[in-house]
Amino acid sequence: MEQTVIDARTIAERLDTAWRSRSPIAPITESDGVTAIADAYAIQTHWTDMRIARGEKVVGRKIGLTSDAIRKQLNVSEPDYGTLWKSSFYEASGGKVEIPAADFLQPRIEGEVAFLIGERLAGPDVTPEKVRRAATAFGLGVEIVDSRIADWKIKLVDTIADNASYGGFTLGPWDRNLDGVDLSQLVMKITHNGVDAAEGPASAVMGDPALSAAWLANKLSEFGVALEPGDVVISGGITKMLPVKAGDTFVFSLTGQSALTVSFR
Repeated sequence: MEQTVIDARTIAERLDTAWRSRSPIAPITESDGVTAIADAYAIQTHWTDMRIARGEKVVGRKIGLTSDAIRKQLNVSEPDYGTLWKSSFYEASGGKVEIPAADFLQPRIEGEVAFLIGERLAGPDVTPEKVRRAATAFGLGVEIVDSRIADWKIKLVDTIADNASYGGFTLGPWDRNLDGVDLSQLVMKITHNGVDAAEGPASAVMGDPALSAAWLANKLSEFGVALEPGDVVISGGITKMLPVKAGDTFVFSLTGQSALTVSFR
């Protein structure tokens, strides 16, 4: 057990160096023989703790692998989660945000439903209804997905350890009118440099983004963690991820919400 803790810290340091240097590392499943999900989350936790010690702030959580197709591709039975870091939140203004492409290593982008948590949510019996009651608002979320693993050659434990392949995020305005909204029927549309690039219903996220957030709260409870007031939860990609390069402009629209333009300089 002690050896696992030491290994987790060492691997977390390598991931942190890869993040800061923009230099990828080999899959830890190959280089370190990491195979256990619990060990992967231990690495992720060590990495976040290292960042907090340097002044980082945790502003919420992200959920990944919410698509049946992606889970089947990786041969896993459940989603995963990561931590949202304040230093990689890009604030939009007037429906637009410009993001430095050089902040990332091998970025991709996806649109999601985001929640703003207003009441503490602690598992293990959180339901979608409890999520809706605890959330004070929802809105359009955009995640820049990135990987410190070379060429995206990831297995489940690789992406979990790598903070669920988190790169950064941005948000549209919060919508306080959650009552009566059928989140599963919301539709996400994305254009890439003026061309239609992806479209899909929010039901692609485990059937309902609120179910995804409930899964997160229940999973966190296994580690003695709860969702706290003020936390942002981005509930998982609605459509396929799209590759990103400098000069790209994406426009995200979600039913009933203002469009959000994301440009990479």
